[in-house]
Parts: sequence; C-alpha cells; structure tokens
Amino acid sequence: MALHQLRARALSLILRSNPRHAAPLVTLHRFLSRAAADTASSVSSRPLVAEDYLVSRCGLTPAKAHKLAKKISHLSSCSKPDAVLAFLGGTLGVPAAAITAAVTIDPAILCSDVEQTLTPRVADLFDLGLSPDEIRRLIPLAPASFRNRFLRRNFEFWLKELGSFDKLLLALRMNSGLLSIDLGNVAKPNLAYLRQCGMNASEIGDINMYATRLLTMNPNHLREAVQRVEELGLERGTRMFRRALPLISLMSKEAVAKRLQLLRNFGFSQEDVLQIFRRAPVSMGLSDQKVQGNLDFLMKDVGLDLSYIAQRPVLIMYSVQGRLLPRHWLLKVLKEKALLKREPDYYVVASMTEKSFVQKFVLPYKDIVPGLADDYASKCSRKVACQEE
Repeated sequence: MALHQLRARALSLILRSNPRHAAPLVTLHRFLSRAAADTASSVSSRPLVAEDYLVSRCGLTPAKAHKLAKKISHLSSCSKPDAVLAFLGGTLGVPAAAITAAVTIDPAILCSDVEQTLTPRVADLFDLGLSPDEIRRLIPLAPASFRNRFLRRNFEFWLKELGSFDKLLLALRMNSGLLSIDLGNVAKPNLAYLRQCGMNASEIGDINMYATRLLTMNPNHLREAVQRVEELGLERGTRMFRRALPLISLMSKEAVAKRLQLLRNFGFSQEDVLQIFRRAPVSMGLSDQKVQGNLDFLMKDVGLDLSYIAQRPVLIMYSVQGRLLPRHWLLKVLKEKALLKREPDYYVVASMTEKSFVQKFVLPYKDIVPGLADDYASKCSRKVACQEE
C-alpha cells in the first residue's frame, strides 16, 4: 500500500479515537512528518487546466468554474489540489457536495499545503474536542479559515460568544468570514460597541440573514451605520433598531437617501417616511421596482390613502401577484354580489395567513359563486407559473 494511503488511514483512525486524548495528535504529527516526502511524490504531477479541473474533479458548473479558475490558474500541476481533495474526501470523509461547496466559497483551499496548513488546523479543532462529524460540517461553511493559523483561537472565541457549536454554524452560514476575522482590531471592538447598542453576539444571528455582518465589518463603518439608524428615529436597544441596523449597515448613505426620496415622490410627508422606516425597517432593503409596484397597486387599485399605508407599511412588503391582487379580486367579487355584510379592513385581510383567508372568504361562498375557488387558486398560482417559466 502506498505511504499516502497509509497516512490517510492513520489519520482516519485517529479521527475516530477519543478527541480529548492528546497522544493521537502527537502520533499524527510524527507520522505526517515522516511521510511528507512520499506523499508529495504520490499525487499527480500532470499539468493543471484550471477550468477543467474545477468541473471534473470538484463538481463545479462550467460557468462557476470559468469565474473562479483564475484563483488556481497559477498552479503548474495537479499535485496540490489532488492532495487537498484526497485529504478532504478520503482522510476526513467530507462528502463530495460539501467539497464542491467549500471550493466554490474558497477556491484557494486547493492551493493549500496539506501537511503544513490543513492538517494542523484539523488537529487543533480535534484537540478542542470537536468530533469528526463536526469538523466535516465546518469545512464547507468556512473553508478559508482552514488556511488561517489563528483558526483555533478564533473558533474558541466565537464558540464562547455565541454559546454553542450549532449557533456558530448558523452564523457561519450567513457570514463565512467569522473564523478568519481579526479579533483584536475588528471583532472585539464591534462586539463592545454593539453591546452599548443593546445587542449581544448570541442573539445577533437570530435577527436576520444580514446581522452577522455587523461582527466583521469595519468598526468605523459600524458606528456610521448606528448614527444613520438613530437619525431615522430608532433608539438603541429597541427591537426595531436591532432589525434595522444590519440592513442600513449594508446600504450607502446615498442609497438610504434615494429610498426616502422615492417615498416622498409618492406624496408621503417626512413624518410618514420616518414612520414607515420605524415600523418596517426591512422595507428599506426592497428594490425600487418592488416599492413602486406595491404603492401603485395599493393607492390606485385598492384606493388606500397615504396615511393608512404609512401606519401599516408591511403592506409594501407583500407580494402583489401572490397575495394582494388575488385577495383584492376575490373581495371585489363578493362585494359586487352583495355577499359581504360589511367591508373588512384591508390590512386585516392582507395580513391573514392563506389558510385563514381561504376559510373566511373563499370556502363559505364557493357554492354560491360557481368557480370562485378555482378562479382564486388560479390567480394565486400565476406568480409561481411565471417564476417557473
């Protein structure tokens, strides 16, 4: 059996042993040191064609491979990437799909030295008590961190701050840079400042998909974002402040100003605009087309006035084709046939779950108005059909 195969089997056996025993790690490093030269000679030395390699060996699509090929095109042969794939897939047992995900996020991992870089990082995590399965789950979420000599220190820091391995995985799904960030100059100052704003690391990942970016952004940028949110009328420590800050931090000052002006162009007063932001800060992240489309429908088709919408800005966030239009159509039919004793409040109708709306406004009238249920279902499905086309 080739020495690189023996090496892979040795590491596999070590990874199945008790993770809290230090002795296997010593054995691992000694074995790797003795086998390094033989491992280098056992992998393929054929010339590397970057795009072909990413497709055939790593499972990337041709379009993605074309985009990422430049990251590994400086390699003259397949020896390093072959060794990395053998280490990840063979030695560690990382599934093929997870390897594809890791290479897609960080193609440079294929340029890593297995003996000098990847193995020590895995050994560090193993020494901290992570199971082989936990290490396999971590690699596709933060592959770049396995090229960072501070992985162990950063992992310990975030594990303590976030409170559990699962919470750390969730945070990494939204921000793979957590384990590679400079703790002293970025992460710790940001965390200290966020605590002043009433936000703790353990709850940040639960806010929205953008929130973990607050932990790794430039500290000066973070302070500027906080200032902009406060200028828009949200106080630190409030629930809406916590929801608004991640979004505003990703928007330029000019982009925020443009969105506010768009609302004013529809006739909203300055107080209306601020009220919309305070009640539905996530609406700031919608596209101009989405905001314009919803406001046109709500004002022209439904006939709502500006003050009503400003007090219920979640209406701007609903899908016109998938929710607002079908429900408006159905209520219009029922009103024309005098089947409603009184006109329901539009916001109440729009915010109902689909199940509740059908039970209250569709099923009771489906036998009275032939085809009502089918026509309503058809209108609701048009959005899905358009997306599939």
